[in-house]
Amino acid sequence: MPHTQNAPKCFAQVGGRRILDWGIEALRAAGLEDIVFIGGYCIEQVQREYPDFTYCHNADWKSNNIMVSLMHAEFHMDEGFVCAYSDILYRPEITMGLMRSTHDITLVCDTDWHARYRLRTDHPESDAEKVAAVGNRLVSINRTMPSDSAQGEYIGVAQFTQTGAMILRDTYHRARSSVDGKAFQASESFQKAYLIDLIQEMIDERTPVHLMETEGGYLEIDTNQDFQIAREQWS
Repeated sequence: MPHTQNAPKCFAQVGGRRILDWGIEALRAAGLEDIVFIGGYCIEQVQREYPDFTYCHNADWKSNNIMVSLMHAEFHMDEGFVCAYSDILYRPEITMGLMRSTHDITLVCDTDWHARYRLRTDHPESDAEKVAAVGNRLVSINRTMPSDSAQGEYIGVAQFTQTGAMILRDTYHRARSSVDGKAFQASESFQKAYLIDLIQEMIDERTPVHLMETEGGYLEIDTNQDFQIAREQWS
């Protein structure tokens, strides 16, 4: 607020452009032209302004979270896909590098995250989606690990090949049928779970998940302070 009072957060402007437009530029630089937008709040504005997108409507967005929202698009995942949060800024070099990954599941991790959090007093490191890895293979992803144990922060951009997408969907449906209203990984419920909870579930089942590191080239916009930082630093 107030930027999201009558519009989705991805419509807020940084450097004279919507956050969403920066993301589109990064995706298209990597040859990703077929964009599926999952939305709930004010989705009609996005539909009006971006008629070439394919849309998946998360009508129950007030009651669920990132993981369930992503799976509204599961029928568009057959050939593999790249997913990205819509309230982040990331450089085209990140998506271009991600498309060169040879792994079935690859998450982008910012290794310069401590520098960013020194300015983010309204969003401390304790709330970061932290990752730990052995080499480039992920062993843990959550918000609860100590910062000094983390290799970096998951930025919200990931690639799944056709095989990776199949594993993601199979893990999701298997977990949904077994959780039965109980807590799921670090979240209080399956409906409120984050994508990183599903990633951790796959890791626990010994699915290989790999990292692509980036030293910066990314900003998260989660608070008004973040928004002001982005306006000052991003161009």
